Amino acid sequence: MEPQDLTKVVLLACGSFNPITNMHLRMFELARDYLEDTGQYIVVRGIISAVGDGYKKKGLIEACHRVDMARLATDTSDWIKVDAWESQQPEWVETAKVMRHHYKELMTAEQNNDCVDTAKKRRIEATMHAFEDPTSYHTRRDNSPQLKLLCGADVLESFGVPNLWKHEDIAEIVGRYGLVCITRNGCDAHKFIHQSEVLWKHRKNIHVVREWVTNEISATHVRRALRRGQTVRYLLPDPVVSYIQEHGLYSAESEQKNADVVLAPLQRHTGPSSS
Repeated sequence: MEPQDLTKVVLLACGSFNPITNMHLRMFELARDYLEDTGQYIVVRGIISAVGDGYKKKGLIEACHRVDMARLATDTSDWIKVDAWESQQPEWVETAKVMRHHYKELMTAEQNNDCVDTAKKRRIEATMHAFEDPTSYHTRRDNSPQLKLLCGADVLESFGVPNLWKHEDIAEIVGRYGLVCITRNGCDAHKFIHQSEVLWKHRKNIHVVREWVTNEISATHVRRALRRGQTVRYLLPDPVVSYIQEHGLYSAESEQKNADVVLAPLQRHTGPSSS
């Protein structure tokens, strides 16, 4: 297949990035290798979107710091960038809505491309119009760019946590856009997909990528080490380590932030207006 016939893919990773770790960056590289190895896709961009302060997760430091650290971490990448739109919203934004925002941005940029002919611009317009209704699923008839959510197996399994995700949001994410899940030994993503009706229905849109080089870096472990005065070098990019030291981030006090607050999605999905 010629390069011009490959489907362009943009990978979007949403999360706390509290702080961003080398494993977060590694996920992008693994996903790109996997997708391009199929011979069907070319990954043109990776986007890191940090959740806003309104998410109310325990120990979540200010978004401005998390975005700055992510930008430092991706400074040497020629294809992974940080987008601050989600982090700047006054209230927590559902991941499905974040994906709608970035898909619209992607299609608008494609439509404004001077190299795109009039016929393709019309097809892009039709695609954008179809995507305005989150309950309808549009079948692509050309190789227009695709946006896929990039996540770890923990996010996939969180789909099963009561009231954390809306059923229709899960269906939209996997049915309309697609999911690339990075898993590792001990995580049976295929079994979880098999046991979930909505994931099984859209299983062809879910790419499970196995990380064979075991890496258990987690932001939770990093924060614990920082609170204890232990080194986190080589777990995070060096500029991120320096930033944390310079700003005195991640203390016993910061870890207690939002400790008595219910997580935003649990508040919203169990509130009086939830269905």
